[in-house]
Amino acid sequence: MPLVAGIDSSTQSCKVVIRDAASGELVRSGRASHPAGTEVDPNAWFEALQEAIADAGGFADVAAVSIGGQQHGMVLLDQDGRVIRKALLWNDTRSASTATELIDNFGAEYLVKNTGSIPVASFTSTKVLWVTRNEPENASRVAAVCLPHDWLSWRLAGYGPVGESKFGPDLSVLATDASDASGTGYFNPATGEYLDGIWQFILGRKPVLPKIVKPGEWAFAPGEGTDFGIACGAGDNAAAGLGLGADLGDVVVSLGTSGTVFAVTETRVEDPSGTVAGFASASGNFLPLVCTLNAARVMDSFASLLSVSHEQLADLALAADAGAGGAVVIPYFEGERTPNLPDAKGAVLGLTLQNNTRENLARAAIEGMLCGLADGFAVLKSHGVAAKRVLLIGGAAANPAVQVLAAQVFGVDVEIPALGEYVADGAARQACYALTGSAPAWPVEMQASVSADPHPEILQQYHAAQSSIYQS
Repeated sequence: MPLVAGIDSSTQSCKVVIRDAASGELVRSGRASHPAGTEVDPNAWFEALQEAIADAGGFADVAAVSIGGQQHGMVLLDQDGRVIRKALLWNDTRSASTATELIDNFGAEYLVKNTGSIPVASFTSTKVLWVTRNEPENASRVAAVCLPHDWLSWRLAGYGPVGESKFGPDLSVLATDASDASGTGYFNPATGEYLDGIWQFILGRKPVLPKIVKPGEWAFAPGEGTDFGIACGAGDNAAAGLGLGADLGDVVVSLGTSGTVFAVTETRVEDPSGTVAGFASASGNFLPLVCTLNAARVMDSFASLLSVSHEQLADLALAADAGAGGAVVIPYFEGERTPNLPDAKGAVLGLTLQNNTRENLARAAIEGMLCGLADGFAVLKSHGVAAKRVLLIGGAAANPAVQVLAAQVFGVDVEIPALGEYVADGAARQACYALTGSAPAWPVEMQASVSADPHPEILQQYHAAQSSIYQS
């Protein structure tokens, strides 16, 4: 059987997996780093993509490719296909005020009904409006707006500025999928249409926007520019759900740079509070999602503070009792998206001479990280989302303390898939679907499971501390 490739262009790096289309077996892989920051030149992503492809042995024998990418990132192109300014990423919070402006103008009810979500600083619509308000010269040059995975697919297919690409700047062939478009704030995931009224407000006109490509279809068919076909691609969380084979009753909790809680559902969730984003899935269904800005790096910070490795941090945390003796960490180190507190700071509360120990601090850090996500988990359930088990993924999921505490905080069975690149794997499944005409049923290996061990007092303590300093 032919080979297919999946790409994960994330905040921190670009990863490539090449799999056998029939079995899903991993054949080879590659990786390259991305620059740090909340605004990045997209050309650095394309350079990293080329480096990661080379590191994976190239695509000479690959029949189909698909790209999963970080959501929300704003890529602005001029009429010559050149990037106008650095892309503002999902974790850039400067557009918090323009998110408020959008809500004030359109109303939360309209936005939830027509976009599935209430905009926050992460959303693309707020970033475009920020450019309009603060960089009018750049705004006047905008000919097309796309997202990281859209732009990378376009460049990989051979399009771009004259002298830097095979086919030049044909903006009309830009392509995306519903999952990534549904995180922009100007797309209706129920109808599959962009919203002209929002564009009139944020830019004064509607630029060229990527066409929506459905699961199983080509964004760029084989032979149109490359020997391999390029499938529709996906937003990173939707791609991860696809890579995991997430089904009804599964709630995925991802602990990466950001934290997310999401589920695949047959019906759309509309949450007027704005806690749940009503995104589309990569399979043609819906993907209600709650996102926090602070996840694995909370553990990085406390491991550094305590001068321990992540393994030692786990040992310390597991040596403390549930509730960390009353110590609570509110982990809003980079502001927060859920609840919407972009200017918030982190806090440690409840310390006494008796509980101020390394063990309790380690446990409080992990509990705080998980409690922020557990709030989102509870909101999903309140909207009728089935929650039979949690699939725990991301860099922090392998930590044994995270696994044990997750079963206590979420109160359901927790399964931990074997370490893998699930965003890239989901993209590889998309590539296989477009190539073969049917969605692959590749197996997913589990490396660990922890039975439900509810400790509601952890969340109760966290909420009491949270409400003492923040009105959420």
